[in-house]
Amino acid sequence: MHKRLLILGTRGVPAQHGGFETFAEELSTYLVQKGWRVTVYCQEEWNRTVPYETMWGRVRRVHIPVKQSGALGTMVFDLKAALHARRQPTMALTLGYNTALFNLLQRVRGRANLFNMDGVEYTRAKWGFFAKLWLRINERIACWTGTHLIADHPLIKEHLATRTRERRITMIPYGADAITDASTAPVRALGLEPGKYSTVIARPEPENSLLEIVQGFSQQPRGHTLVVLGDFLDHNPYHQRVLASASPEVKFVGAIYDKATVRALRYHSYLYVHGHQVGGTNPSLVEALGAGNPVLAHDNGFNRWVTGDSAAVFFQDAASCAQRFADLLANPDQALAMKKAARLRHAEQFTWEQVLADYEKLLTRYNPYQPDPEGWEQYLED
Repeated sequence: MHKRLLILGTRGVPAQHGGFETFAEELSTYLVQKGWRVTVYCQEEWNRTVPYETMWGRVRRVHIPVKQSGALGTMVFDLKAALHARRQPTMALTLGYNTALFNLLQRVRGRANLFNMDGVEYTRAKWGFFAKLWLRINERIACWTGTHLIADHPLIKEHLATRTRERRITMIPYGADAITDASTAPVRALGLEPGKYSTVIARPEPENSLLEIVQGFSQQPRGHTLVVLGDFLDHNPYHQRVLASASPEVKFVGAIYDKATVRALRYHSYLYVHGHQVGGTNPSLVEALGAGNPVLAHDNGFNRWVTGDSAAVFFQDAASCAQRFADLLANPDQALAMKKAARLRHAEQFTWEQVLADYEKLLTRYNPYQPDPEGWEQYLED
């Protein structure tokens, strides 16, 4: 007899792109070590016509092939995963509410389904009218039908409490590993000197303040490099504005998914610059705290709670961002104090050990011990 869980709403494990994938990897491996039977639904290219199963360590994976790509492909995957999950006599944890309508298929079968509600997605400027309407509707459906809701930030919990009873919501933030050492080789391979650059890791979208950050940094020579990770497209006007505003000291290195390289870039960075204006506990910001990065962040309630009182300074626009850069680059003692505060804040609130234990405690409330499905032991022995 074991406790069992289905994880939906992510591309799958092992993680390739961060965010929910990393969380699904961390949670699934943690729970199986505690004796749980965990299944993660994984989105695959159209290499087969029907779902198939594999084991990743002791985590069961259900692979769902889809023909479509992009947002449509994600929606098709979510629908097929929900159709498959409704036949499983097991509770589910759904990461994100973007397709909560499909998860009604599980609830009508009497299955418990907890939602990690992510951020207030429909406030993002990139979505058009119909996309925002779809997101609003699905947020309401998740609030009405979810067995329990998980908010990753106190402000997200406050928002959800306007939609449903507060006792149905638990706040558990995102986690990150502490980075206490990293090779300098990946940094030098990019033509950078450890401690002589600052880092931005974000999708280049208006609500992530990339334009304000690059403009602010580029207002004057710094004797310092700003490294920007992310894909910039020729046909995207906003991307081109960011690129055009950059001084020669801004280095665009593209999207980097190699974990060792990102780890090294974080660890040896003088500052981490975080421009996100919306969302909850942003994974990249938490990972920066785990790396001991002093933070220059956009001034909003989301970022202020994550960083605490001493690990960050804040900007509102390009002009204030320029001044904060000048102040921090001229004051390494202040940066060192912020570095220590970042590590303390991470240890206080955002370790994976603490986050995953809180998840297990919550999941156990809705998950009785159940007999293993037929054939499970065969998978574990293969």
